Amino acid sequence: MGDWKMRLKSTITLAFAACASMAAAQNGPGADMTGGSGPYPAMSEVDPTLPGHVIFRPSALPKATGQPLGVLVWGNGGCSDNPAPHGAHLLEIASHGYLVIASGYEPEEAKRRAEARPAPQEGQFPPSPTSAQDMIDAIDWAVAQNGLAGSKYHGLIDQSAIAAAGHSCGGIQALEVGADPRVQTVIGNNTGILPDDDDKIPGMKLDKTHLDKLRLPILYVQGGEEDIAYANGMDDFRRIGHIPAAIVNLPVGHGGTFSQPFGGAAASISVDWLDWRLRGDEASGRTFAGENCRLCLVSDWDYESKGF
Repeated sequence: MGDWKMRLKSTITLAFAACASMAAAQNGPGADMTGGSGPYPAMSEVDPTLPGHVIFRPSALPKATGQPLGVLVWGNGGCSDNPAPHGAHLLEIASHGYLVIASGYEPEEAKRRAEARPAPQEGQFPPSPTSAQDMIDAIDWAVAQNGLAGSKYHGLIDQSAIAAAGHSCGGIQALEVGADPRVQTVIGNNTGILPDDDDKIPGMKLDKTHLDKLRLPILYVQGGEEDIAYANGMDDFRRIGHIPAAIVNLPVGHGGTFSQPFGGAAASISVDWLDWRLRGDEASGRTFAGENCRLCLVSDWDYESKGF
């Protein structure tokens, strides 16, 4: 392996391990765990019928006659099994009327599991605690709950409004899940498929040809040139030519805005994207498309789109 590839592998391994360690150890620096800023104050919970997942949802569920819940399945940074570092982001989305289902466990259980795992052998990538299948399981569960008499979600879920999203390694999982015909859009945060000739981290073993399997619009929310995933995400965007695609770079690095109140700018952008792509809200679509779109006017952000 060439020196540059060794350096790249070392850098990616360190970033992966750091992200997984942070996720297992804490709720995230400064994470705002209030109920979001949307019209439906949100909460998190676990459901015994869906082990290995944490649910973020409006505290007061809608009535059957109201607007049904869109669904977002989420993969964590480092493909970790602790979504708490992304809690403010996920609660913010839920507070706008979405059922958000993240792979993993509540913090104490995730920490216990992390401490029980054997350390990876020298020169090897750490194992991935979650997989894209966890996100598929979440979709299956939500669809089943919608049709299950006696479920609190019975008749409340919009099965035509399902999205997949995730951070870093979890974003690769979201891209994998994006090929599921039930998924209407994908959001990748600080992510991008690794070059085909790179050693692939567990949980990130997609090649670039997978992009051709995506059928519906995709959004990348990146952290600018300081983001370790910047080059990979930009390369994904340039390769995509068969579906509408957008990419915005905020100058925040690989950690995104997850630790900011209500998930920061990335959460706000994600809500607008979901409302536009899943609910047909053209006012939200003005963030991304049209003359003088909102993202086009922010001087220190870089925004590109195509196919709209």
